[in-house]
Amino acid sequence: MTTTAGSKLDAAISNVKAEVKPAPTGFDLYSRFALAGAICCSVTHGGLTPVDVVKTRIQLDPVTYNNGMIGGFRKVIANEGAGALLTGAGPTFAGYFLQGAFKFGGYEFFKQQSINYLGTETARNNRTMVYIASAASAEFFADIALCPLEATRIRLVSEPTFANGLIGGFSKIMKQEGLGAFYSGFGPILFKQVPYTCAKFVVYEKVVEAVYRQVDKSKTSDGMQTVINLGSGLVAGFAAAIISQPADTMLSKINKTKGLPGEGTISRLVKIAGELGLRGSFAGLPTRLFMVGTLTAGQFAIYGDVKAYLGARGGVEIAK
Repeated sequence: MTTTAGSKLDAAISNVKAEVKPAPTGFDLYSRFALAGAICCSVTHGGLTPVDVVKTRIQLDPVTYNNGMIGGFRKVIANEGAGALLTGAGPTFAGYFLQGAFKFGGYEFFKQQSINYLGTETARNNRTMVYIASAASAEFFADIALCPLEATRIRLVSEPTFANGLIGGFSKIMKQEGLGAFYSGFGPILFKQVPYTCAKFVVYEKVVEAVYRQVDKSKTSDGMQTVINLGSGLVAGFAAAIISQPADTMLSKINKTKGLPGEGTISRLVKIAGELGLRGSFAGLPTRLFMVGTLTAGQFAIYGDVKAYLGARGGVEIAK
């Protein structure tokens, strides 16, 4: 009887072990981070396309769109119909799906590489620099993927009659202007996105760390963790929006039209900066604060939930 009972117990333990899947590691783990990042960025950016349309119009034509976000919505609808608010939705969704995969997956990857290189304790003591370096590295590769689709989006928004959607706009730019036209805004997009992403991740990490100093993370429910991610993401979004606003305005301007023959990107940026001035560089900031705060909060909430669903909980943690 004892032998039989022991055999049954051993068999039960073996069955339980077989059912428990090992935690993902390596490429499997980072691909889950990347998928979670792709979903959170494409959903949030795609969902806020109407706000982005109004924000871009304010930046490109502040004389006409001079009544703030609500007034901008009314003018777009009155002049072009409600459908115009979805202009560029295709390239927005596709572009930020790719960008989100590289950004969030890359951030976790480069953070782990920094820890491997520095050692856990050194990385923990210098975690702000680790966050900045990891975010900047991830964003560089993310922008290579994003830039062509962002250029297409801005052209569709700034010139509503340019083409009929993502495929038409992308093909027309490629045919008429060549591959280089997609990367005419690569400098300003780096100038905008790298500080934005560094601020976004650093502020988020710091706020979350401060919250969990007061609250035991192991005792918080999944719902409360989502709320914490939302609140931390909102604060991070506001900080990131303010830091990157001038470059965002310049990006909209440089992608609106082709440069003059022989005119380089740097000379175009200098000229645009001179035309805008400090005040013009922050045109559309209230609308962008609303947009970026909302989407960043949503991104971190969705990212955390999707990671948990995919079995990639936690990420790379070096917070004290």
